[in-house]
Amino acid sequence: MHVQLAGEPQEPGRESEDFAVASSEALVLLDGSSSPEAMESGCRHGTPWFVRRLGVHLLARLTDRADRSIAECLADAIAETAALHGGRCDLGHHNTPAAMVVAARRHGTSLEYLVLGDSLLVLQYKDGPPRVIGDNQRFPDGEELCRRIWTTVPGSEEREELHLRYALAVRAARNSGNGPWIAAASPKAAGHAETGFVPLADLLAVAAVSDGASRFTERFGLGSWSDALQLLAESGPAELIAQVRAVERADAGCERWPRGKAHDDASALYARI
Repeated sequence: MHVQLAGEPQEPGRESEDFAVASSEALVLLDGSSSPEAMESGCRHGTPWFVRRLGVHLLARLTDRADRSIAECLADAIAETAALHGGRCDLGHHNTPAAMVVAARRHGTSLEYLVLGDSLLVLQYKDGPPRVIGDNQRFPDGEELCRRIWTTVPGSEEREELHLRYALAVRAARNSGNGPWIAAASPKAAGHAETGFVPLADLLAVAAVSDGASRFTERFGLGSWSDALQLLAESGPAELIAQVRAVERADAGCERWPRGKAHDDASALYARI
């Protein structure tokens, strides 16, 4: 694979909670689960620390353990990362650092993939339309709160209060069997990821995008996924993110395109097969 990647934090000078890494045979993209500043996490390290270590461990497992399935590789990486926290972190805390995961690797004559959460993997076929995989851990009980958040003014006390309520609700439910699954401290979450194989001979390329970058199509409608793939192929991931940022700046009040955050961490990865 020939890989290009780019990423930008939510705001200049702020540490990104996304992480992307790749080799010529595998790719990993993580989107850390951000939380309101008022929420404790039980962890002294933080989300950026977590996503970087989980991402590196997962890439290593994908490239050196062909005998393990891609979900088993994620489970191994979660366990290895959890062991790095040490005894001063409460990994049973409902707000322990966590992340959405996209991963793919060459496996014989196939591409093996995994997606957990609302980040996306987009398969670009030689024939036919692209296939979008992901956003597979919905939280229906929080959808009304999300809609209410979108109707409030960014930066207002009302929005902050509603965002905190939503964050508490989703964290109480996630990884419990009663809500969404996410890569955190329990390897069990890996078993709930969407996985599969695609013949390499059928593919031109694959793209992985965090939800901050998928706004190009999913939120702002700047083009179809075919358009997004063409942009990635011709101009690279940095240009896709730049176009997202331009729209965000033009709608800083979230009026034309209601959304939870005016800006979000954005990462994109494009790999030609």
